[in-house]
Amino acid sequence: MRFDIPQLTDGVQAGDRRALARAITLVESGRDDHRDMALALLAGLSTDRQALRIGLSGTPGVGKSTFIEGFGLMLTGLGLRVAVLAVDPSSARSGGSILGDKTRMEYLSRDPHAFIRPSPSQTHLGGVARRTRDAVRLCEAAGYDVVLIETVGVGQSETVVAQMADLFVLLLAPAGGDELQGVKRGIMEMADLILVNKADGDLKAQALRTCADYAGALRLLRRRPQDKDGFPLAMTISALDGKGLAQAWDHMTALADWRRETGVLAQVRADQARHWFKEDLRAEMLALLTRDPELAARLATLEDAVARGEMTPAVAARAALAPLRQP
Repeated sequence: MRFDIPQLTDGVQAGDRRALARAITLVESGRDDHRDMALALLAGLSTDRQALRIGLSGTPGVGKSTFIEGFGLMLTGLGLRVAVLAVDPSSARSGGSILGDKTRMEYLSRDPHAFIRPSPSQTHLGGVARRTRDAVRLCEAAGYDVVLIETVGVGQSETVVAQMADLFVLLLAPAGGDELQGVKRGIMEMADLILVNKADGDLKAQALRTCADYAGALRLLRRRPQDKDGFPLAMTISALDGKGLAQAWDHMTALADWRRETGVLAQVRADQARHWFKEDLRAEMLALLTRDPELAARLATLEDAVARGEMTPAVAARAALAPLRQP
């Protein structure tokens, strides 16, 4: 695929959805020449536009796609432009992903004020793809007001999304077993808002009890500097019939406005930028090791030694970097 960077930059900033899709394809590419073009594209984008970035996680089957569709349609109905970056798990065996989020959001995917982009997680841990934060930047440059970042949905490890979002929302279903054990403290400490979904029909009473359990658990957590009075909080919603979605949006905007006015949001984004600088630095250093023929051969030899049990992984890793430590 050929990319005309000036034309692509203009298309993204004009809000062209096709140009945005091509730009995300470019930043997700693993080719070295494409990465150079992606960096040129990102550097040429205006930084004046900023969207509200909302990270969304939850256990499988909780109804994330149903929630995003109902929530997204409500936001577009308010005149907002909504981008959805949905990360699908990649197969550890084949490396492939289903990328079926658009089919699960039939109505939102046809809304001209919405943009849905499924991406494979590949080998990146934490429920998001490695270049998701670049895709967020592109969506902001394209003029979207809200960017929803939906994680893979595997449970406790999905805290990485909190490093690229302004708000982190945890979606849960009415108790199926020991819920407070099912979603551990690690991910709960990152949540700004816990939404207990499926609070309708026969499950409504159970949803209310689950919500009360989580509200009690949240009161035991240590307050963070970025917490407004009353946050984090838990509430019930029904993505199926739309109940509670407007109230959830009110809570999100109230918290985001408070963080913006107090300077907390600027500090959070600065800390996130530092975090991703270090992550990119680690990735680039590893790429340099594998790109150098002599170092690559040394790594292969050490890897074989580890596989044969002749060296421990830690000793081999230290030996691999020994040439770099020499003055």
